[in-house]
Amino acid sequence: MKGYFSGQDIGVWLRRLRAMSWKELLQLWRDPVLLFFIVYAFTMDIYNAGSGVTLQLNNAAFAVLDTDRSAASRELAGRFQPPHFNPLGLVGQAGQGLSLLDNSDALFVLDIPPQFERTLSRGETATVQMQVDASNSVLATLATADATQIVASYGLEMGIARLGFASSGTGQIAGVPMISNVPRVWFNPNQNDAWFMAISELLNVITVFAILLPAAAMVREKERGTIEQLIVSPLTPFQVMAPKVLAMTGVILAATALSLGAVLVGVFGVPVRGSLLLFFAATTLYVVALSGLGLYIATLTRNMAQASMLSILVLAPMIFLSGAWTPPEAMPTIARWLMVISPLYYYIDVAYGVILKGAGLDVLGPSFAGIIVIGSVVVGLGLWRFKRQFD
Repeated sequence: MKGYFSGQDIGVWLRRLRAMSWKELLQLWRDPVLLFFIVYAFTMDIYNAGSGVTLQLNNAAFAVLDTDRSAASRELAGRFQPPHFNPLGLVGQAGQGLSLLDNSDALFVLDIPPQFERTLSRGETATVQMQVDASNSVLATLATADATQIVASYGLEMGIARLGFASSGTGQIAGVPMISNVPRVWFNPNQNDAWFMAISELLNVITVFAILLPAAAMVREKERGTIEQLIVSPLTPFQVMAPKVLAMTGVILAATALSLGAVLVGVFGVPVRGSLLLFFAATTLYVVALSGLGLYIATLTRNMAQASMLSILVLAPMIFLSGAWTPPEAMPTIARWLMVISPLYYYIDVAYGVILKGAGLDVLGPSFAGIIVIGSVVVGLGLWRFKRQFD
């Protein structure tokens, strides 16, 4: 009598695994709509996110209400230059500026008061009003911050000139020692938004398909009536579940490699400073972890529409609690506590750490441990729920 782990049993198990995995790939290949969705998400969607979304002020329309009509007022207004600002010209009355703001034709109106130049020449404080359309709070914050820097720099230069010193145009006074604050930006020295946005979108796409593809593979069995054939077959629940996870993980890894090489590196020039082997190892663990969640969702639903809606219900809080859009330090205390149960939170640390920072396993070990622990729980829960259907 042969043991349970005999060579023949292992060979049969591997042949079943290969046959079932190939069956999953064939079923995916026969679904052109889902294939198009995968290709689009890993290419054009990431390209659109990297090229179309920016966290910097760009082409912000503004008007100037100049009631001083002096050289100083023209000099100040002239410092708001493209590409960050788009000057619309002068307005004659305050009502015209408010009309531009109300109609969303301008982001802000720069109001320079009378006697502006004369007040500066006397060494007194001159006030400049900036009326901002804050219906879009992000753009309003960016415009206000940039305008504050421009006005402060102009005021410093005017003060230096009034004291009789020569200014270099950057705040430095010739012949006078000064402390110069020169910031150095690590990992993304040019502060290129495309690097961050493209990587972030890739991680979100991986998250979506890591849940959706295994769930779709299982729900497809229900819709076509083949789940009953699998139940009466000599396959164990794990032998039915494992090929779905293995096949869909392979598809996602191949699509990730395509996106990383063709879009992130090829189009946006994102540097890969760390080990690609480490990145794909983390991606494999992450996809397997979420595959268990997708299969669990499939056991609760009867068709693809239900599975998609339930996946969205799970994805939304996972993404919000990942720290991709909001730093953990800016979140409420309860949200920071809940972040520890989001596998995307750990995967983001690993992905950015490997790609942009060149970090190794010695630094990213806790994040790997978080993915493994959560993945073990989720996969075990999915396998338990799937086994109950067999019983």
